[in-house]
Amino acid sequence: MTQPPALIIIDMQQGMQSATLPPRNNPTAEGMIARLHAAWRVAGYPIVSVRHISRSPASVFAPGQSGVEFQPRFHPMVHEHVVEKNVPDAFIHTGLERWLHARGITHLVIVGVSTNNSVEATARTAGNLGFSTIVVSDATFTFDKTDFGGTHRSAEDVHLMALANLHGEYAEVMSSDDVLRRYAMGIA
Repeated sequence: MTQPPALIIIDMQQGMQSATLPPRNNPTAEGMIARLHAAWRVAGYPIVSVRHISRSPASVFAPGQSGVEFQPRFHPMVHEHVVEKNVPDAFIHTGLERWLHARGITHLVIVGVSTNNSVEATARTAGNLGFSTIVVSDATFTFDKTDFGGTHRSAEDVHLMALANLHGEYAEVMSSDDVLRRYAMGIA
C-alpha cells in the first residue's frame, strides 16, 4: 500500500434523521462512523464525504432543503474532498475515480447509509474498478424494506444480505475495530 486508505463517508446528511423514514438497524452506526472519522483525521489520512443531491424537488435531499446538509458531526473540513452524487453510486458522474487515481489511492474504507443502496452500489463499483475495498459492518445501516415477493424484511435482514452480497466478491466486510487494527490506528 503506497498511499493510506481513503475513508468514504456516504450520505451522512440531515435527511437521514427524518422521522418519516422506515425503522432502521444499527443505532450505534453514527458513533462508529464518528470514531473512524476521528481516527482518519488524527492520522492525516484522506477523507471523502459523499452527499446525495436529489433530482426530485419533493425530496428531503433536494437542493435548498435542510436535509441535504451534512449532519454537524460529519461536516467535512475545508481540505477534505466532497463528492455530490445524483444516483446511489458515488462513482457515477462525480469524478471520484479520477480524484482517487490522481492521488495514488488504491484502498478504500466505506461507511454510511444505506447499506443496500448507496453503500452497496459504491462498493460494487469500487471493487469492479480494482480498488481494494472494505465495507465496515458496524458503521453502516439501512431501513426496513418489502422484498419483491411482498415479504416485509427487517432493516437488520436487509443490512446482512447487502453485506453478504459484497463480502468476498466486491469488498471485504470488517468491523470498525478490525479496520482500526489493520491500519495500526489503535482502538480509540
